Order: sequence, then C-alpha cells, then structure tokens
Amino acid sequence: MSNTRRGLPLTSSRIEKIFPKLTPEQIRRIAAYGRMRSVQPGEVLIEQGDTSVPFFVVITGEIEIVRPSGAAETLVTIHGSGQFTGEANMLSGRRSFFRARATKPGKVIELDRTHMMALVQTDAELGEILMRAFILRRVELVAAGVGDVVLIGSTYSADTLRIKEFLMRNGHPYSYIDLERDPDVQNLLDSFKVSASEIPVLVCRGQLVLRNPSNQVIADCLGFNESIDQTHVRDLVVIGAGPSGLAAAVYGASEGLDVMVLETSSPGGQAGSSSRIENYLGFPTGISGQELAGRAYVQAQKFGAHMLIAKSTRLICDRKPYIIELENGARISTRTIVIATGAQYRKLPLENLSRFEGAGVYHGATFVESQLCGGQEVIVVGGGNSAGQAAVFLAQTTKRVHMLVRSSGLAASMSRYLIRRIENSPTIILRPQTEIVSLEGDNHLNSVYWRNSQTGQTEKNEISHVFVMTGADPNTDWLNGCIALDDKGFIKTGPDLLPENLSAAGWPLMRQPYVLESSLPGVFAVGDVRGGSIKRVASAVGEGSIAISFVHKVLQE
Repeated sequence: MSNTRRGLPLTSSRIEKIFPKLTPEQIRRIAAYGRMRSVQPGEVLIEQGDTSVPFFVVITGEIEIVRPSGAAETLVTIHGSGQFTGEANMLSGRRSFFRARATKPGKVIELDRTHMMALVQTDAELGEILMRAFILRRVELVAAGVGDVVLIGSTYSADTLRIKEFLMRNGHPYSYIDLERDPDVQNLLDSFKVSASEIPVLVCRGQLVLRNPSNQVIADCLGFNESIDQTHVRDLVVIGAGPSGLAAAVYGASEGLDVMVLETSSPGGQAGSSSRIENYLGFPTGISGQELAGRAYVQAQKFGAHMLIAKSTRLICDRKPYIIELENGARISTRTIVIATGAQYRKLPLENLSRFEGAGVYHGATFVESQLCGGQEVIVVGGGNSAGQAAVFLAQTTKRVHMLVRSSGLAASMSRYLIRRIENSPTIILRPQTEIVSLEGDNHLNSVYWRNSQTGQTEKNEISHVFVMTGADPNTDWLNGCIALDDKGFIKTGPDLLPENLSAAGWPLMRQPYVLESSLPGVFAVGDVRGGSIKRVASAVGEGSIAISFVHKVLQE
C-alpha cells in the first residue's frame, strides 16, 4: 500500500498505529466474530451517511475510502491486505462520514457493529489495536478538517463560534470557510442559495443546508442521537457528561448496567473548556480538558453506554421508574439516576453583556477561542484554577494578558504551580482589586472599562476579548422541585440531608440516604452540582465511580 496515495497529511511516525497491519493469528480471532465474503471492483461496502456501518478486515484486494462531494470524490485512504476499516464512529454507532468501495476483486471479513464491539470488549490485544487506530484516525480527520460538514461563518459571529465549539468538543471533523477571508465564499453561498445575512450556515453531508442551526438541530442532522425507545426502562441514566458523569458511565457500563448518558451540548462540562490540567493524577505533562473528556467519552462507549445529545427539561419523580423528559418531548424511563449537570460560570453584572457573549466575551479558553485573539491583548476575569490555566494558555499566543481579580491576590484561590507560572510570565499582568464596569462596541466588543476598588480609578482599554471564569451557579432549574437543594441551589446529599429535608421529600425507606444520594431514593448527585463538592477533576471522577457502588445496592433493593 503506497502512502503517496493517501488523502490525509499523515505523520510518518504514526502511520503504523493509525493503519496497523494485523497478523494472521489476529485475523483468525476476528474471523470468529464475523463472516468471510467476496467483493468485486466498484462494489460499495459503506455509503456516506449510513447508520448501520459494518467493520471490514481486508484479506485480499483493496478497499478505498473516499469523501463524496456532489459528483466529485476526495481520496481519504486505501486499506490493503491485513488492514481494517472504521474510525471513532464505529464506537459511537453514528453515521459514516465516507464511502468505502472495493477497487480490486478480493475477500474480506465482515462484522456488524454489535460483534465488533463484543470483540473490542473481550479481546484485550485486538481491543487496544482497534481502539487506538479508531481514535488516531479521528484525530487526523479533525486536524485535516476532513469530514461530512462544511461550516460557512464569520470571525465576528457569536453563533459561528458556538457551532465551532460544538463540533470541536464533540470531536466532529469539519471544513471552515470564513466570510471575511475567503475570496470564493460568495460563489459557494450562491451555489447553496444562501445570503451572507444568513451566516452561519452548516452544509451537512453535502446535501442539507442549515441556516444558523441550534446545537440540537446539528446533532440530529449529523446522526448523533439514536432513536429513543420510550418503553424501555434503563438501569441508569447519567445526566451530564462532565468528568463525574463520564466516570459514572464508564464504571456503570463496564459493570454490566444498561446506561444512557444525556448531555445538553458536548462532553467535558467546565473541565472540557480548560486549556490544560496539570495536577490530575497520571498526566505529569498535563492534558487538556477536551482531550480528557474525549478519552472518557470513547471509553464509556467502548463498554456499551448509550450517548444522547439532548437537554433534560423536567424530572418526573412521583412514580417509579422515574421519567426524564427531554426538550423534544421524548421521555426516558429509568430505575436510577446520577445527576452530573455541573455548574456554569456566573455572568458579569453588566447591562449589555449579552450583546457581546461569543463576540468578545467568552466563558472558555480552548483552541477555538485562542484562534480569535492571537497577537492581541486579552482580559481574564477570575482568580481560581480555571482562570489561571486560561491566562497561562492565552499568554502563549497573545500580546498581553490582563488578569483581573476582585481580591488582593491569588494565594487563597489558586494552586501554587499556577501562581508561579503567572508570576514568571512576562506577558501576564495581574490586576488585583479590579473589576470590569462596562463594555463598548457594535457587533463585536471594542473596548473595556475597568475600575480599581482601592484607588477608585477607572480606565478605558481598547481590548476586544474578555474571558470570564468566575464563581459558578448549579444547573438544577430543571429538577421540578423533586430534590432538596441548599440555599445556593446545589443538591444536598447523604449526611447533609437534614430530617426536615427527608420529611418534606417524603423519604419512604427505613434506611438513611447513601453517600451522594439525594432526598429522592436512587437519585444521586456528583461533581459540581452537588452541595459541598470539592472543585477538582479528580474528586469529580471519584464521586462518579463511587456513586455506581450505591446504584447497585439500590437496584438490588
């Protein structure tokens, strides 16, 4: 197989891991899960957009992978003898990005997804080879912008940024065309009969044109969500795919529970927007929140957890099994629930803030946002670890980072290693006892006024990018009064539940609530949404795993 025929700009050192060649013994073990079949030149084995995607191992002949675009095709790669098809969508069960076609007469082993997943879960060696290849192939696709989506947008559009973040944090590869920078964009707009005023536009699989779509519409178009069997009762529904929710999904699914995970937008929660986490056990050089969440997301899918991009709008708790109602009206029945909905950063108390959210004011500092402000001055608001990580990350590519904190310093709220980084960075200026008092601009933020509370002095600065990472409020509005909350809206659990809380909730059992269990039997809260939780990724992961041990006890009651 000639590497020069590949369509992706691959790194030579990674090709053997991205496209490994299986040994005869490995192929023999795979054959036990599938069937041998012949293929003919020109035979299409997988079509772009297929929802039921088989897995193929090439015995003889070749299979080419191409990306269709109208009548044209772009070569992605060619699989030869001993190699196999598939990427991360094989694990998630989502639609195929590409067309797979035989180019020579030959023989292949074919497995449906169910048997391929069984192979991954039961054969450790092959599971590692396949999982690594699937994940690395997706990484290459994202880096090259090769997928089934084209986004036409503008650097100055908040909705363009929202869609970019949604696709990036869900690990979905896409091509991006900027209205301000691409000279041929008008021809493309004309071909899809779209005007510039309708930006952003998402072209899905070269067929469906979506004008400024919501995240839910994008998820439906790209086939993120399986159809919901509303008569099926799950063992466990995990609500929220941050570190705590994903940990619960991994441990629950790996221990044989029928698990569904509901996530409003994209995996990772607040941690997913962190540029680099350096104090998480086992990652001495650090790992981005998005990468950590992506690995956990794939891990949960490996063990059979079902993932759904959908917003939970109501908990119906006056009957068992419990019912979770989704924004589209669908209902999911479940015996137990782990609530991991986390918290969201508080918004600055500024009158015109909403006008600039996504257009100069951001609540995350990932690669997507950093692309918008390279070489410019930026502001980071907040004194916690998330703000510190953002400041250090942005300092690598920006002219200057102004770090605004209301207190007199960082020692009480930030890890020491981050404080040292900030102190030693020549491009980070710490401004204690300082807060933003107003914002100015038209369609995008142009200038910021901040005030020093000690001196009373107000300054105007022509800065167009503000990253806000202050205290957070819990995402508990949807609970419909079913569960006892503390005075700040966080879920009370275990020993924090007072007798009057249990009495008001009508606690029906002789036993007291388990650790992490709410005032509703069999409903647990983990991570940032739980009152009294420790705001650390490691703690969130621990809570998610611990909750599963109590889920088993509830299911046996």
